Amino acid sequence: MKSNLKICFFSENNFSGMVPRSHPNMRTEFAWICSLNAFHHQIHKVHEIKSNAFDIGIIIIPKNLDHLLNYPLIDNLKNACGKIVFMQEGPNWHWQDYSINTQCWFLNLIKNCDALLTHNSSDLNYYSGLTSKPCFLMPSLIIEDGLKNIKKQERKNLIIGGNFCSWYGGHDSYIASQVLNCDKFSTSMGRMREGEQGFEDLKHLPFSFWLDWMNRLNNFRYAIHLMRTHAAGTFALNCAYLGVPCVGYYGLDSQELCHPNLTVDVGDLKSAKEKLLKLQDDLNFYEECSFMSKQNYKKHFSEDKYLLKMSRALSSINNEN
Repeated sequence: MKSNLKICFFSENNFSGMVPRSHPNMRTEFAWICSLNAFHHQIHKVHEIKSNAFDIGIIIIPKNLDHLLNYPLIDNLKNACGKIVFMQEGPNWHWQDYSINTQCWFLNLIKNCDALLTHNSSDLNYYSGLTSKPCFLMPSLIIEDGLKNIKKQERKNLIIGGNFCSWYGGHDSYIASQVLNCDKFSTSMGRMREGEQGFEDLKHLPFSFWLDWMNRLNNFRYAIHLMRTHAAGTFALNCAYLGVPCVGYYGLDSQELCHPNLTVDVGDLKSAKEKLLKLQDDLNFYEECSFMSKQNYKKHFSEDKYLLKMSRALSSINNEN
């Protein structure tokens, strides 16, 4: 279901234009732009957009935002767009790590928006209470076009979904993974710590664009991502699309909905280890979790479901007085 609304995303990404379905690095925000047939423009150059160019402008505020503090962002957005919508970037508490002045700037910004979009169902009440603005869910999304030729193959070994820092909880995942008798691999993210590659029994995949990453992920039999930072949940979603069972924490829609039998309370390493062992030792349980993850992906996160949900949300926002 395509929207007839003229939509523009504004973020720190260094390009202006649309995102083709053949894009090799179709990470979440690119998938949103692509699926909604929207335009993208750099957030610090909104003044370049002509008046009333778009019905809805969706802003994704970068985590490093000092360069925006003295920029008339809201005024420029109101000139360019009929409605302004804030899209959550990262966990809902991240803004409170800023200085007090920047926290106040951030609050003032989102209170001047017409509506807010969140990553997870658990974020809706937070942002609604923070601003009293209408809040809607914008799920993480996969554009499947580039994945059609991925074939299921013999899978082995375990992949950890994040590096060794509190943001990703990679060390917790690594400790839990020790119960399995297989090779362990980790990703190479921007928050990767110096010395992390010194673990002799942990190999690291090189950083890669999304399409290459999905082909690499397709080689693994088990996944674990004990990430306390609840945001887009793309790792669990990518695993679900491929049918790779993923152990993770409650709080992420993609984890809870796609991998319900493998979701544990935050901090429950004991249960995480038990889930991994059961995946290893009980073939029926493994096959059930793998099959269920793919079915749940289609049920909750397919592009058709995304477009239906967003058509309703954006229409409601556009018609709001």
